[in-house]
Amino acid sequence: MGILCLCVWWCGWKSAQAQDDNRFAVSKQLEIFNALLKEVDMFYVDSLDVEKTVRRGIDAMLKGLDPYTEYFPEERMDNLKFISTGEYGGIGAVIRQRNEGVVVDEPYEGMPAQQAGLKAGDLILAVDTTDVSTFSSEQVSNLLKGVPNSMLTVKIQRPGEKKPRKIDLVRKQIVVNQVLYYGVRGNHTGYIYLQGFTDKSAQEVKTAFEDLKQNHQIQSLILDLRSNGGGILDGAVQIVNLFVPKGKEVLSTRGKIKQRDRIYRTPLEPVDTVMPLAVLINGESASSAEIVCGALQDLDRAVLVGERSFGKGLVQSTRDLPYEGKLKVTISKYYIPSGRCIQAIDYTHRQADGNVTAIPDSRTALFHTSNGRPVRDGGGIHPDFEVEEMQTPTILYYLASDNALFDYVTQWTQNHKTILPIEEFVYPDKDYETFKAYLKEKDFSYDRQSEKMLKNLKEVAEIEGFTKDDSTLFIDLEAKLTPDLERDLLRYEKQIRKLISVEIVKRYYYQKGEVIESLKEDKALEKALSVLDDPQLYRKTLNITSREGLTSLP
Repeated sequence: MGILCLCVWWCGWKSAQAQDDNRFAVSKQLEIFNALLKEVDMFYVDSLDVEKTVRRGIDAMLKGLDPYTEYFPEERMDNLKFISTGEYGGIGAVIRQRNEGVVVDEPYEGMPAQQAGLKAGDLILAVDTTDVSTFSSEQVSNLLKGVPNSMLTVKIQRPGEKKPRKIDLVRKQIVVNQVLYYGVRGNHTGYIYLQGFTDKSAQEVKTAFEDLKQNHQIQSLILDLRSNGGGILDGAVQIVNLFVPKGKEVLSTRGKIKQRDRIYRTPLEPVDTVMPLAVLINGESASSAEIVCGALQDLDRAVLVGERSFGKGLVQSTRDLPYEGKLKVTISKYYIPSGRCIQAIDYTHRQADGNVTAIPDSRTALFHTSNGRPVRDGGGIHPDFEVEEMQTPTILYYLASDNALFDYVTQWTQNHKTILPIEEFVYPDKDYETFKAYLKEKDFSYDRQSEKMLKNLKEVAEIEGFTKDDSTLFIDLEAKLTPDLERDLLRYEKQIRKLISVEIVKRYYYQKGEVIESLKEDKALEKALSVLDDPQLYRKTLNITSREGLTSLP
């Protein structure tokens, strides 16, 4: 007993000593930083913008921890509120920065920008009496936002028109819906696309699901979480609760401060615990989206279809700071019902150059779902049915980033006042020929990563003497890898036409139309439908062998 007491005392003393050492280190570094800032402000050769200088230091410090720990000063609090609520006071439009200024990227359907007649491609020249021709998109956004019901006038230059327009708007409380679209796919399967997690996401999903059940008599459901970057944790718990019984563990969190560790259980009675369910995921499904799909997988409540998810197993919380600022800081890791944490990147153990690495599959541990199916931690959530998305060729990236495709569609829509309903719309073959001519007229050029790497390889080969005896070594490879616009417009015609079609439909049917058009010839969606239409395969995948499980499914 005496040895045990001595050990407890020793461990407690060591812990207290470590805390004292850490407090001293914090005080020492703050004192050094304070003195350094004063000296630089007093003696640096040019005048110092203290606020910008300190902000760069803060951002660099937090960036060295992980990508999710972030400082929000008072002037950026609206951004933080938007992340958690999806609400802000403004005109309801996405804007983007371009060389010539800030343009409208997409207005939201039913919001002031769309109702007043703003269109994608409009160049914003002034907001009220403020000339914004040299402003950044963030500066313009701050002017467009404001108190609901307040008036503003926007001066814009519309492509193809000689004179600018002035458009009067009334700001509203903008609520960005997270369920962009829901409907029936196949014969009797409901489909819900959720783009993010706010404090209203669960209610939106519930409303959509209940409408599909009551008014469309669906017999199965697909929840699409592809490219869903997550959001608030409680929203994920509430959505899982729609499909699993009350009192089930969804996740637990563990961090440095043990008093803040929590176990999250489903708090309410569910909407439906037996309807066959599939969840679509991809490499951009992260955070709360992974909590939902991971918990439903661990509880054997849904089959997952698509690609491995992103792998964000970290939880953030906000802390109040002086002068109305806030710190969003990573405070814990989360663990889904099987006990696994799906964090893919190890930010704690960085390489000598500061880079981080993904946890290799060889270092992951084995866990089991409620029905005994094997699953692994680390590296995201693996789907039950993997459907690899088509790789995006380099030319598509440059078409989007160079604004060539955006400008072409702006011109196309000016010549087409209406289009057919989404399900009937097909981008005409003759118009693709026009698009190719448009790119050549605009002298569109692009760079390919393979060409860059070949150039680097060639330089190394020359330095090391590999090309001395054979100067033609790289000729054939260069011919294949050198960008060729005509060749690539033909080679990747299907992907490019799809991109154009989605952008066109979005101009007429907005965000909902974008989702519907994207679902055409969607291999992951088709796979999910086929699994849900095959009860035996569905049961086998989830390892449902009990009599209760067999009788509760169609």
